Amino acid sequence: MASSDKRKQSLYFPEQMLKEIQEEAARQDRSLSWIVQKAWKIARKEIMKYPSVNEIADDAPDDERGKRE
Repeated sequence: MASSDKRKQSLYFPEQMLKEIQEEAARQDRSLSWIVQKAWKIARKEIMKYPSVNEIADDAPDDERGKRE
């Protein structure tokens, strides 16, 4: 059986969002990590539809930071 990679990572959430996640974790008797992982799996296809920063920058008019020479 393959073991999963369990690297420690710090994530920062706005206070109200964290409170909601904690409440949902308590309601389901699950860990915060479990809730966030499930949320990502549910939302990832929708999030993948968002353009990347590079795609937005390529379409936007050049400004001082993005001038091409």
